[in-house]
Amino acid sequence: MTAELVRGQNHPLPDTRLEIRVSAGHPVVAGATLGDEHGRVPGAEWVAHPGSPSLPGVDVPGRCAADLRLTVDLGAVSDAVHRLSVLLALPAGAGAGRFGALAAPFVAVAGRDGTDLASYTITGLDSESAVVALELYRRQGAWKVRAMGQGYEGGLAALLGDQGLERPAELAASILAAVAPEPPAADPAPPVADPAARLPEVERVGGSTPPTAPDTAPAPPLPPTPPAVPTTGTPTPAMGTAGPISYAHPRRQAAAPESRQAPPTPVAGDASGWSMDERLYNQVWGMFEDLARTAAAYRSACDFAESRLDRELDQSLSDYRSRVGGANDAARATARARHDELVERAQEVLDRDLAQLAAEVEVVEPALPPAYARWDSPVWHAYRVPAEEPMAIRLGDLHLPERTDLRIPMLVRLPLERGLWVDSGRGHSEAAGLLDEVELRRLALDCAVAHAARLLAAHPAGEFAVHVLDAAGAGTAALAPLVDSDVLAAPPARGAAGVSAVLEQLTERVDLLQMALRGGAADALPPGLDTARQLLIVHDFPHGFDDRAVTRLRYLADEGPSVGVHLLMVADRADAAAYGPLLDPLWKSLLRLTPVADDHLADPWVGHAWSYEPPILPPGSRILREVLAQVTAARYGKRP
Repeated sequence: MTAELVRGQNHPLPDTRLEIRVSAGHPVVAGATLGDEHGRVPGAEWVAHPGSPSLPGVDVPGRCAADLRLTVDLGAVSDAVHRLSVLLALPAGAGAGRFGALAAPFVAVAGRDGTDLASYTITGLDSESAVVALELYRRQGAWKVRAMGQGYEGGLAALLGDQGLERPAELAASILAAVAPEPPAADPAPPVADPAARLPEVERVGGSTPPTAPDTAPAPPLPPTPPAVPTTGTPTPAMGTAGPISYAHPRRQAAAPESRQAPPTPVAGDASGWSMDERLYNQVWGMFEDLARTAAAYRSACDFAESRLDRELDQSLSDYRSRVGGANDAARATARARHDELVERAQEVLDRDLAQLAAEVEVVEPALPPAYARWDSPVWHAYRVPAEEPMAIRLGDLHLPERTDLRIPMLVRLPLERGLWVDSGRGHSEAAGLLDEVELRRLALDCAVAHAARLLAAHPAGEFAVHVLDAAGAGTAALAPLVDSDVLAAPPARGAAGVSAVLEQLTERVDLLQMALRGGAADALPPGLDTARQLLIVHDFPHGFDDRAVTRLRYLADEGPSVGVHLLMVADRADAAAYGPLLDPLWKSLLRLTPVADDHLADPWVGHAWSYEPPILPPGSRILREVLAQVTAARYGKRP
């Protein structure tokens, strides 16, 4: 069954040998760019275009036409390629010069047997003359396709420049010079009275059947254009016709009209996956990627507007002839008006995308299972200890400054690949600077307890054990929920002797498990060895630690996660400054979290600095103790 994609939606690709068909109703240039893990295109040799139509695993048409076919073999592309972007551009000298006045391009991705896997109609374009239609990207060893529809008013040069290419204008000029628009297959349409008028966005019905060989068949004729287009309401019939003009796309069946004012209704769990938990996990990650991409596009547009404004102002000042007669002032005013218009349009697109994401969050959030849900979600009141470990757990929320109230759940895969560090220091956070040291340390330990409780609640009974190092006993009050519910493997360790004993026990466990795994003798482990995953909460570090204990702690941070031993540090890095660079590898190996909002998490995809929001329990809520009571009851086979 073909997946009808909307802008920003992704879909898995079960096959690596693909055919991508383009139907535009007007001659277009098609190409493909190959990007690295950061989405950047290193050079012109990573671009397939009519002048250089073949790259390893990618073949594009060598001419422009209304119907085109690209072939892709994802198994043959280099391992360095993580993204493949399919781009479309209007050729030089195209009559309209913008996609908004032409039939909406339609792209379809088919498998090796010719069955369509996904399709996308690129609506919403206006003055853009180049667009990134689709993106094939590698995620966790598998390939997916995402509907992009990212248009560029600056044309092919702006598109290539946005993907990181140097001298994009030269490459764009060479691409457009290598092709020429095909002659029209029918008499040209009558001229439009107002070339700047934009055709209304309507779904096309009653289209013709596509030719069997798109690369060799003539392009279908464009529908006649009415002499005037109303700005609102229903399109008026053309003179001499019996009814409304048909804007049917040649590759689409009859469908309901699509309106910019009526975006698709979000549905919880509409991502791919074998279970609802997996679909929700993939959907949350898709929301994260959509927010990152939308914000990146907005920032890129603003940066482009600023750079163009600076360039135009410099040009106006460098021409001495414009300094007389007011020409200089007029040029500056025109440049600023163009800048403001571009920023305003970018803001409109951003607001539209953020509104759609906010609507999706409102639908997805109530549907999340306990492992993914906020602590104030009603799902916790029906919590029961799971029979199997979930895919991930929620460690807080993420947001960007473009809209701080739009929060995406921060989901981290299980089992944890690295330890956690709740930073009890001030760092660079403005919120932390408003709190005194005692309050900040208390909040940090409260967050650590909430993280530990969620990890306990996410695992089946008896498959997760928690140890606590509280050498000075300063965390007694905050640790009370864990101690009182009897979920700890042992009482919190106190003093240097207690710290040393727990670290020695866990170090020996890591050594035994590693030797057994490397020797293929897992059945030879001591019968009394606890095989459950272990979490070590370290509070008030480095109090109670000598050099030997610090060495063991570093060993657990490096080697523990591979055999199920994980760290949860609650510490201020400044307190351990006396160790100097010795502990730098320890801090770098841990995922830093904060007890207050802080914009310190950077994603390597687009380089955003995400603000992290810690998990917060509702004031006066007993939900954490109730959940821990369920964990204890399941552990000992009692009723809660």
